[in-house]
Amino acid sequence: MYKGFLPTTKKEMDELGIEQFDFIYITGDAYVDHPSFGAAIVTRLIEAMGYTVGVISQPDWHTDRDFKRFGAPKYAFLVTAGNIDSMVAHYTAAKRKRSDDAYTAGGQAGKRPDRAVIVYCQKIRGHSDRRT
Repeated sequence: MYKGFLPTTKKEMDELGIEQFDFIYITGDAYVDHPSFGAAIVTRLIEAMGYTVGVISQPDWHTDRDFKRFGAPKYAFLVTAGNIDSMVAHYTAAKRKRSDDAYTAGGQAGKRPDRAVIVYCQKIRGHSDRRT
């Protein structure tokens, strides 16, 4: 079990002596390690079962860098748009663009793509060698 937050950077992974994570959790939300957030509950349960978990929050979907940060996981990537669907986070019921995002640091809009799960999964599948 980790002391403190789950690893979110390659440096933290190296400091913990982890060569390959069992699972990598990708979320469209900012990383908040609190039981009111689904990501924290899921990742901490996996960790409590003895697995290693790395977290990639709000990856830049315009490049490959964030998706290759930890290399390939031993078992699986776990992907979510976050606590709220990315389309709901971006648009009102009247189909107007929102100016903020409650699940992003500082309320900044635009940190996740429309249909985030689809976009994130396409980025993961698009690279046969994720270790580079």
